[in-house]
Amino acid sequence: MMEMYAYRCDACGELHHPRHFVCRKCGGTEFTEEVLSGKAKVLTWTKVYNLPEGYMQPYLCFAIVQFEDSGLIVSVQIDDETPFINEEVNSAVGIVKEAIGKDYHGFIVEPVV
Repeated sequence: MMEMYAYRCDACGELHHPRHFVCRKCGGTEFTEEVLSGKAKVLTWTKVYNLPEGYMQPYLCFAIVQFEDSGLIVSVQIDDETPFINEEVNSAVGIVKEAIGKDYHGFIVEPVV
């Protein structure tokens, strides 16, 4: 099973995603990898219609979400045609780009059913 990760600074405990080489809080350079999973809340979202060549769909939805457990705020692709503010979503690894002969996987969120 594929997982996505956040990175906790060993010096101060600040959580980062994506991975940083230097902690934005204390300047530390050592990090511990943690699985980034669980429920999150949609803070805002948008649809992007002008996709680069190679995408097989007419648009993609992106959201900025905040994870319940860690409070971490990240930008992700959202697997929802009509998301709404404060919607509860689950994190997952899924297909972020469908291409001829190869699919690309990445971090997505899906509505809680």
